[in-house]
Amino acid sequence: MNRTDENIEIRGDWNIGNIEDYLAGSIIPMRLSCITSNGFPLVVSLWYLYREGTLWCAVQKDCALARILERDGRCGFEVSPNETPYLGVRGQGIAELVPEEGAAKLKDLIDRYLDENNKELADWLLERSDDETAISITPDWFYSWDYSGRMK
Repeated sequence: MNRTDENIEIRGDWNIGNIEDYLAGSIIPMRLSCITSNGFPLVVSLWYLYREGTLWCAVQKDCALARILERDGRCGFEVSPNETPYLGVRGQGIAELVPEEGAAKLKDLIDRYLDENNKELADWLLERSDDETAISITPDWFYSWDYSGRMK
């Protein structure tokens, strides 16, 4: 275990540079977990961006996930494909809702995840962008794993 600075703890196979490269380059959904009001965890898959130490997502302002995170921003996350070789990053952090960034982050996510073949979906999502809020996740720690050397 090593620390890259006083705020983020790094564990596992990769250093912070490898983790940031992986998060910036992986175009798969992130699994986000949060704590519901009844004390049980909820796990959802969301499109994400990684920018300058922050994970960003966008959701409708009135959705259940936004209400849960507004009440309690503690969360866990994982970015990992479902196929071999098994590798990825997980961690915990604090999520905050940032309504003024909702439409802009939604546009960034659409640009990242959708291509010109999905114009109809992109247009539908953009029509609803006034009702989006961004989710900003500040990680406390990262854990990475990479079994690709064993799974060739």
